[in-house]
Amino acid sequence: MIDHITISVRDYEKSKAFYTKVLAPLGYELVMEPRPGWKMGGFGKDGKPDFWIGELRPSYWTKGHMAAAAPIHVAFRAPNRAAVVAFHVAALAAGGTDFGTPGPRPLYHAAYFGAFVLDPDGNNVEAVVHTPE
Repeated sequence: MIDHITISVRDYEKSKAFYTKVLAPLGYELVMEPRPGWKMGGFGKDGKPDFWIGELRPSYWTKGHMAAAAPIHVAFRAPNRAAVVAFHVAALAAGGTDFGTPGPRPLYHAAYFGAFVLDPDGNNVEAVVHTPE
């Protein structure tokens, strides 16, 4: 349903290093930095960026928009439970803050297995798998 998403970050280099480490266990990598000097990049698979981060003022902002006005939540699909655990370990090693250790979340549904961390800007970042193992 969703082709891509972009979030604003305060420090592109710091966030790029964080997401490079955190998304690797899920099979995602930095696939595009569109122009030299732009502080933005897209992560994805097979050369297709699906998740963008950047310091730049996006072209779709109007005069009243503010950067990082409120934290957001984004969940990344994991291939299996081991990848969810590896995501959490990588996030903590990269300086993220634990916001929910890897485990089942039966509140959502019986097969839900996820882990939550806060990124350098306080965004709630999750890895999740929806199949029982």
